[in-house]
Parts: sequence; C-alpha cells; structure tokens
Amino acid sequence: MKRPEKLYLGIDGGGSKCKVLLADEHGQALGTGISGPANPNQGLDLAINSIMDATEQALHAAGFASSMVDQLIVGAGLAGVNLPKYRLMLEQWDHPFTQFHITTDLQIACMGAHNGMEGAVIIAGTGSIGMAHVNGQTHELGGYGFSVGDQGSGAWMGITAIKQALQALDGLLPNSDLTQRVLDFTQCRNAQELAQQMANLKPSAYAKLAPLVVEQAALKDTLALDIVLNGADYISRLARKLLTYNPPRLSMIGGLAPRIQPWLDEDVRERVEPAIQPPENGAILFAQQQALVSEKA
Repeated sequence: MKRPEKLYLGIDGGGSKCKVLLADEHGQALGTGISGPANPNQGLDLAINSIMDATEQALHAAGFASSMVDQLIVGAGLAGVNLPKYRLMLEQWDHPFTQFHITTDLQIACMGAHNGMEGAVIIAGTGSIGMAHVNGQTHELGGYGFSVGDQGSGAWMGITAIKQALQALDGLLPNSDLTQRVLDFTQCRNAQELAQQMANLKPSAYAKLAPLVVEQAALKDTLALDIVLNGADYISRLARKLLTYNPPRLSMIGGLAPRIQPWLDEDVRERVEPAIQPPENGAILFAQQQALVSEKA
C-alpha cells in the first residue's frame, strides 16, 4: 500500500477496552485495533500496553510495518486523564509517535457524536461522565471514579449488585433472583466466597455484572430494580444539568448506554439523539485539529 503523506491515529481508551482507528490525511479509515483497558487510573503500564497493542493491530490491518509507529500523529482520548495526576503520567511517557496529543475520552466522544460541532454527551460505560461544549465553553460533570462516584455506570452497577447480594445473603435485605445470578456468574457458593473473590478488583471486572443487573430489573427483581432506578436517576439528573447549557444536540455512548437509556426519565429520553460518529473518529478529528495548531506554532 502506498503510504499517505500523513497518518493519523485516533485512540478511544476506556476502562474496559482500547479502540484505535488509523486514518489518512482525508480521514479515510485504513485499519483498526482493539485491546484491553487504557485508563491510567488502572495502571500506567496496562494503559500503555493496551495502546501499543491496539496500534500495532491497526498498522498491520492497513498493511504497514510496526516500525511505521513513529510516523503517526496521535489523538488519544483516555478515561481518567480528567484527573491531573493521571494526565501527567501519560504526558511524561516517552512515546514512540511523531506527535501524541492527549485529551479525555469525553472530549473525543463529544467531537465524534456531533461530527466536530458543539453539543453534549454522556458516557455510560465502565464509568459515567458528562460534558457540554457550547459557545466555545466546556462543562464537565462527574467522572470521578466508581469508588467515589460514576453512578449509573457498569462498574457502579456491578459493585452495588455485589453489596446488595452480600446483604441479602446475610438476611439484611429481601432475597431475590439477583443474588443467585450473582453467585452463579461469579461461581461462588456463599457470602464469604463472594466477598473474597470480588474485593478490590478493577472497575472493568465489576462492569461485567451490569448486563445481568439490567436483565433482572426488567423482570421486576426488587434488588436489581433499586440499582437500575438509582443509576438511571443519576444519569437523568446529569443530562438535565447538561441541557441547561443549551447544547444543540445530546447523545449517549458507551457499552451501558443502550441498556440504561430506556430507564431514563421521559423528558431526557426525548432529547437523546444518536451519535454521528464513534469516539475513535472523534479522536482523529482531535488529532488533525492539534496537528494544525502545532504547524502554526
């Protein structure tokens, strides 16, 4: 394959997976790659390994050698870098790219969802966070990590289900089918095994439980309903706050978004519009934007 004049790499790095898109100077897709978590909050080495693994996949898919990595202009939208500590970790990385521009996964999600135009976006995936970009001003809400926030996210739902199941097994909450489904999913036989196995795991491990929580809520399971309704209430309140900034559009993305969207309040559901492009395309737009800024500097 003839090498384009410029090669752009868009990275969408979340708490569960890292997706990358390789594109030419016209934004034409050349190759993709997908790897593990790329949130530096879960470990810098893990994030870097995921980024490099997915990048190599994309290069090979496009028919390029791994050595072409030093030709890439990269836009990286990563979960966790809204917190200065983790952004600094990535900024200090001796990366192999020709340019490496860092922003949040939220910004690239917003750029992709609205094709580079203004708007608002909520990410409901492993974590949860919202952003509105209106009249040149950016407003970010949430995204503090599931140990202190991230309500309505997959990780929050999963760990809440574990806590509810443990209380039910102790007879402190009414039992429901959710408890048995959690035990079956984790292959545990009792509260002690469940507590031991599920303590201090990464957010992505808890997020795997979220689909079964939503499934049980749809069956009117009392414990699951409590979790999903509380999560949906938070996302609805988050959306209403973003809408006070009068964005032209509001989109929701993330692995949990289509599952929790039907549970949102009706006034919020009516405002949600499909994303025009996925976050990795937004990361390409960001890379092109930042490359132009660098050229003018």
